[in-house]
Amino acid sequence: QIIRLFCLSNNMIITTSENIPNKEIVEIIGIVEGSTVRAKHIGKDILAGFQNLIGGEVKQYTDLLNDARKEAMDRMINNAEALNADAIVNIRIVTSMVSQMASEILVYGTAVKID
Repeated sequence: QIIRLFCLSNNMIITTSENIPNKEIVEIIGIVEGSTVRAKHIGKDILAGFQNLIGGEVKQYTDLLNDARKEAMDRMINNAEALNADAIVNIRIVTSMVSQMASEILVYGTAVKID
């Protein structure tokens, strides 16, 4: 099952799909992206280690990744706004390990003008 994301953020339409319901894409501006690299905090690492022993969600890492995704998304939106885009379609989120202690969150999509 494919889950499609559609949201309106600061007047910018953002979607994981290739089109926007009831809208026509009139111009493809180009690829926009936003990224951030986050390092683990040693104090949070210790707390997460204890959580691993008893099981359950490691909230410290969940919060870290949620903040990183939001920051990367905001940077992508800012890049699209600088190009006067109306929307970003076909967005994707990628995570990669930069080092043993740091990860990159990359969000990218296609900036478009709509009618």
